[in-house]
Amino acid sequence: MNRMINVLRLVAIVVVLATGTSLSATASAQTIVDEWANVKVPPPPELKSVTINPKTTALLMLDFLNQSCGKRPRCLASLPAVKNFLAEARVKGMMVVYTTVPGRTVADTLEAVAPVGNEPVVTAGVDKFLNTDLDKILKDKGIQTVITIGTAAHGAVLHTASAAGMRGMKVIVPVDGMSGVSADTYIEQYTAWHLANAPAFSPNVTLTKFDMVKF
Repeated sequence: MNRMINVLRLVAIVVVLATGTSLSATASAQTIVDEWANVKVPPPPELKSVTINPKTTALLMLDFLNQSCGKRPRCLASLPAVKNFLAEARVKGMMVVYTTVPGRTVADTLEAVAPVGNEPVVTAGVDKFLNTDLDKILKDKGIQTVITIGTAAHGAVLHTASAAGMRGMKVIVPVDGMSGVSADTYIEQYTAWHLANAPAFSPNVTLTKFDMVKF
């Protein structure tokens, strides 16, 4: 009898060990990288019409530089629409803020969309609020909403838009004004999805197009 009990115990231990190993192997095979090829693309976020108040809205012109936008076909392709929207924003009296990256100056901005007068400029990495006075610049003018356009979509646009949203600002992102670093449109796709779905700040974000923005 004791021998039978010992045998049963041994069998139980073997089963548990085998099952545990199997579960562990299954679990390790279920990372996002393992499942990459099977991930389904979510439906596109809704683009919405939006009416803005020019007095409390600022247009953030993110890194429209010769060294970045000037070498990115998708950014260059967006310039005519960006230029038209920029002109309309100025006519309406909207605040316009430019950004550059470390090692560059506002003089590196593409001529077609270059700043005029005393439009403010900040220099930073992907988050233009980090270690700059951008937050103060906007608050001093009573800005409650920002429109973020520029390059790179997954760099300055994503991180500056999310930083503004986390600060409680309303954020408008015209998808025809943000561009990736290459012809790989997935960069823009995942940026749009993230802005529309991320926790904490996405309720403050509106995705739109230039022709859906009304003054």
